[in-house]
Amino acid sequence: MKKRTYAFATLLIFASISCSTTPDNKESANTETAASTDEWISLFDGESTKGWRGYNSETLPESWVVEAGTLKSLGQGGDIGGDIVYGAREFENFELYIEWKISTAGNSGILYHVQEGEKYESPYETAPEYQLLDDIGYPDPLEDWQKLAADYAMYVAPADKPIKPAGEWNTSRIIFTPEKVSYFLNGIKVVEFVPWSEDWHKRRKEGKWKDYEDYGKEKTGLICLQDHGSFIWFKNIKIKEL
Repeated sequence: MKKRTYAFATLLIFASISCSTTPDNKESANTETAASTDEWISLFDGESTKGWRGYNSETLPESWVVEAGTLKSLGQGGDIGGDIVYGAREFENFELYIEWKISTAGNSGILYHVQEGEKYESPYETAPEYQLLDDIGYPDPLEDWQKLAADYAMYVAPADKPIKPAGEWNTSRIIFTPEKVSYFLNGIKVVEFVPWSEDWHKRRKEGKWKDYEDYGKEKTGLICLQDHGSFIWFKNIKIKEL
């Protein structure tokens, strides 16, 4: 009996040590992993485009199709036009999870807090963007703020981020609260910032968004997937409110 008790206690100590050594930037089963499935809202059922429509439109562009359980862009969009939004509801504070793969030299993005109206031609005029890009195969020189997993034109992802080549599935996760925003790529935290902070406003006023008066201003809005002229596939798109 004493031997069994000792072995069990040893096992508990070992388990405790193992759990405490998870690096801060990795997804931990005890901290920042997904919650139980009943807390999530599925944004794509793998069979239909229910809930999705074109930006500033009532219908879905023909350049988006359901293919083999994925929501696929046929790459017919550009700087303006072709983007889609989940129009069924807006989200404020949230955790968004999505799986995706992109074609060689592909360019796309995930945007949130998107605003619509005659005033705007494109979602990026108002919305922060988690950049999706084939860093490996992209032919043109890029600024760091244009590369994969950056908060586009605002916060840069590190050079040692876990990149997968074009055609392979990736996971991305965005956790947004007024206190902190975190971007994850393939299970690793790659970007973190405080929205509307002094640093955030400085970057906004001095960079690409200085002439976009409504960029990042709203605290709630639509989720958007970008068609920037590349084939890209999405699946397992889900969100929970925080």
